[in-house]
Amino acid sequence: MDSCRAERTNVGLIYETSNPDVEKIFHLAIDKANEENEELKLHGVAVAIEPNNAFETSKKLCKMLRQNLVAVFGPSTNLAARHALSICDAKELPFLDTRWDFGTQLPTINLHPHPAQLGVALKDLVSALGWEKFTIIYESGEYLVTVNELLTMYGTTGPTLTLRRYDLDLNGNYRNVLRRIRNSDDDSFVVVGSMETLPEFFKQAQQVGLLTSDYRYIIGNLDWHTMDLEPYQHADSNITGLRLVSPESEQVQEVAKALYESEEPFQNVSCPLTNSMALIYDGIQLLAETYKHVNFRPVQLSCGDNSAWDKGYSVVNYMKSLTLNGLTGAIRFDYEGLRTDFQLEVIELSVSGMQQVGQWSTEGGLQMNRPAPPHTLEPDMRSLMNKSFVVVTAISEPYGMLKETAEMLEGNAQFEGFGIELIDELSKKLGFSYTFYLQPDNKYGGLDPKTGEWNGMLREIIDNRADMGITDLTMTSERESGVDFTIPFMNLGIAILFRKPMKEPPKLFSFMSPFSGEVWLWLGLGYMGVSISMFVLGRMSPAEWDNPYPCIEEPTELENQFSFANCLWFSIGALLQQGSELAPKAFSTRAVAASWWFFTLILVSSYTANLAAFLTVESLVTPINDADDLSKNKGGVNYGAKTGGSTFTFFKDAKYPTYQKMYEFMKDNPEFMTNSNQEGVDRVENSNYAFLMESTTIEYITERRCTLTQVGALLDEKGYGIAMRKNWPYRDVLSQAILELQEQGVLTKMKTKWWKEKRGGGACSDSDDDTGALALEISNLGGVYLVMFVGAFFGIFVSLLEMLLGVKDRSSENKEEPDSDASSLGFANLGGVYLVMFVGSCFASVYGLINGLLSVFWTARENKVNFKDELLDELRFIVQCSGNTKAVKYPKNSGSDSHSHSHSRGSSKSKGSSLSVDSLPEDHSVAEVQVVKEKRGKK
Repeated sequence: MDSCRAERTNVGLIYETSNPDVEKIFHLAIDKANEENEELKLHGVAVAIEPNNAFETSKKLCKMLRQNLVAVFGPSTNLAARHALSICDAKELPFLDTRWDFGTQLPTINLHPHPAQLGVALKDLVSALGWEKFTIIYESGEYLVTVNELLTMYGTTGPTLTLRRYDLDLNGNYRNVLRRIRNSDDDSFVVVGSMETLPEFFKQAQQVGLLTSDYRYIIGNLDWHTMDLEPYQHADSNITGLRLVSPESEQVQEVAKALYESEEPFQNVSCPLTNSMALIYDGIQLLAETYKHVNFRPVQLSCGDNSAWDKGYSVVNYMKSLTLNGLTGAIRFDYEGLRTDFQLEVIELSVSGMQQVGQWSTEGGLQMNRPAPPHTLEPDMRSLMNKSFVVVTAISEPYGMLKETAEMLEGNAQFEGFGIELIDELSKKLGFSYTFYLQPDNKYGGLDPKTGEWNGMLREIIDNRADMGITDLTMTSERESGVDFTIPFMNLGIAILFRKPMKEPPKLFSFMSPFSGEVWLWLGLGYMGVSISMFVLGRMSPAEWDNPYPCIEEPTELENQFSFANCLWFSIGALLQQGSELAPKAFSTRAVAASWWFFTLILVSSYTANLAAFLTVESLVTPINDADDLSKNKGGVNYGAKTGGSTFTFFKDAKYPTYQKMYEFMKDNPEFMTNSNQEGVDRVENSNYAFLMESTTIEYITERRCTLTQVGALLDEKGYGIAMRKNWPYRDVLSQAILELQEQGVLTKMKTKWWKEKRGGGACSDSDDDTGALALEISNLGGVYLVMFVGAFFGIFVSLLEMLLGVKDRSSENKEEPDSDASSLGFANLGGVYLVMFVGSCFASVYGLINGLLSVFWTARENKVNFKDELLDELRFIVQCSGNTKAVKYPKNSGSDSHSHSHSRGSSKSKGSSLSVDSLPEDHSVAEVQVVKEKRGKK
């Protein structure tokens, strides 16, 4: 026996893929049993099948049999369960069934309460409710056994009972049967059917008007409380039923918390724990209790032979003799092995959820203990309780829309949107039910000036065909004269829908935009001024006069590198940050160069910093900015509104001159008016057209159509409200509920959902947030390429003509650029840089003048000539402005000593001047100089 205990005890489960929670509770029950009895070592072997797939059931069960099973829990669908039962019967293997089954036999243990006994419970319930005439609505013939007690309760002399089968194999369409039931005289119904068809049955019953306070129901299915009953909770319907699993039971709550991993597993009206799941849990506990007392070694079985487990029937018989308290109450079997002794709860669907009103047991029968209605301190807020209303709506995104689905939907299920959800929130808060229908012509409604009658949705409300109307229905004084409104659930105003501003293509010379025309002008003047200063100071400064022939100690001429062309080249090289081969040597020219370099450093840095903005930022151009521009037809923009809408009425009644002018334009040009908002939106996208509409609708559209935007501010303020009949008693209650939803943030959350999340919302937010760097195209840099090509061809032209011309001033070619996000740098921004350059140039000029005067003074003194004559000679040479060579006027004598000669050369270099050599005898060096001069002259 100890060796047997050490072996693992395998238990099989076959479940449908449509109900995966069955496997979870199966393993949960096994873990619970092993926890209570460590020596048991139960092990679950679970396989999933498609519902009612008998072949798959047989194939997978045969594989399971080779794993030494002690019992099998069968599937819940009838066809698959029958095949599994036949195999287990042949192998004498215990089969635990949880179905609503009528023919239980060995080796089957059916844990479900017997259907015949359920019929007795239904009979007692009908009698307690005092029904003398009712209709039995059943799914198929197998359910007639359940209602057999009802059929015989009055005998042949009692009231006539009506039977109607609702499943006529019409692909789930029960409306024809339900309409005949509605047209009959009965108002009390007993419904028996499976959970596969009951949800659709009640949905269609509500659609045909059978779920109101005029009708009463008794449901003969113990799982009906697991349905989604919230749509019927506030419908003022009278639904009574029976249940086997009580959510109030501590054991049930403990299992549900572990199964769903939640502290509040029953938060909704429905209870998710089905009878089949609870019975599987109880079956595992029953099997574990059996193996505490008997221990039969399982054997390996095969579907391919006649093998069977000879202990199987003994296990089944022992299990039927046990009594156990489980999730479904006390589990005990009669002498036939049927579960006929059980207890049920009588429950009713109320606004607050499922409510227990009594209990039924085999021994005690039916005992009703309906609780007293709860006292409420808010009678006004409960005044809509159990009321049913008809709500008319119109297709208008996002307030009322048809669901985008391939399924064929009917009734309330086919609608969605902000307005639909708002009515649903109000119904949950106030306890009423509702039925939506569409306005046939999709018109909101107004007073026809010709006939004096109301039309559209408002006419439906006035004629009592609808209780309420909701869409983007604007509250106006005209409409208030015909219907009442709640407080606004959304505030808005009229605005202008127009296309987004067009990006202006970049100008050809956009690279010149960083500086204003004034700065470019002063830059050109500064460039020429510095170049002239370098030229003049270079001629005045002796240090800039060099010996062109280093091998000749006493040249006849000196050369200056700063010709006017070279000065222009030096200045432009520094400005373009490229430098040149010229290097000033005199302090005066170096001072001018340093000030120019500082000037170009700041100027180029400012230009570079501002250039990126002008090359990447594109100016936006829009012909209109507000209603005034629109009224003047700026840019040839036409405009209009929806014909007969509140927007058009606003302009019609407006006293402001601009709005009156716009009304006259729309009245005189009816071709610009539209029949719907969608038509206006399409016109805006495809033509030079602006559409006047509500701001909230514009906000919804611009979240999805990225080429459109709202122009200008709101033209007025108004709101959307729920329309209802004049003096309707529930207006204040609805208004108070809307106010509470606003305070709780529910309406804000709903708006975010329908504007920015659903139906493509938020599509334009990503594009607006895209601020990454953009690649520069040829249109941004076309002017730079043009300058390069023009400069290259100009250089070729100059080389062909052998002309040394200055750089062409192209600033006059620039056109005034439109304003953009980056402003041009003006003279005020760069005035300090020009001041530095000017001060440096002045200082260098003064220094150069003083240096030149001192040089002339020392030359006249050493050579004993008149200072005035020497100064006039120098000025005449400077004023000539041509040539970069100068003859040496006062050379040293050849007979001088070496010290004097060396001093003369040092003085010449230091003073920047030299003497004439006409009196010296000719030598070979002089001849060589003459030859070089002749060659240079030929060149």
